[in-house]
Amino acid sequence: MSEYQKMISSQPYNCMAPELAQLRREAARRYRRFNQAEEEAEQRALLAELIGELAENAFICPPLYCTYGRHIQLGKDSYINMGATLLDNAPIRIGAHVIIGPNVQIYTAAHALEADERIQGTETALPVTIEDKVWIGGGAILLPGVTIGREAIVGAGAVVTKDVPAGTRVVGNPAQILPAKNRA
Repeated sequence: MSEYQKMISSQPYNCMAPELAQLRREAARRYRRFNQAEEEAEQRALLAELIGELAENAFICPPLYCTYGRHIQLGKDSYINMGATLLDNAPIRIGAHVIIGPNVQIYTAAHALEADERIQGTETALPVTIEDKVWIGGGAILLPGVTIGREAIVGAGAVVTKDVPAGTRVVGNPAQILPAKNRA
């Protein structure tokens, strides 16, 4: 099994493998072209080449930074503001009608906790899922493996370390669910 196949199946893999380095270089060339494009039509065309799935009326404002691009799915009428960092070593699935604020970071890759393994390049990648009608505030960070439930709100600057139930609001580091009385 190749390192790429291990990566996309959430098995430990070597992030320094030449095949992965080549794919990252190709993605970087694409996102740099996207980031430099001035016209929205050109940006959209370049974005469609970069990411795995770009649904109707979905858009990402430049600049965008990603690892591979091909593992990003952006649902209908969803919008990602400028400065997004999407480390898509595993799938990042973003539903329909999602709004993501500026400078949001979504990580799917986690380095090994043991120093010797980490130095060798051992990583594991876990998918991140953002369901429909979610709002993620600027500067939030989503860690590997989390799911943000339908119609949830992630407050600006929150660090999401575990799943967020549908319809809830989370804030802080680590993100905590706001009590119902504080949701108005």
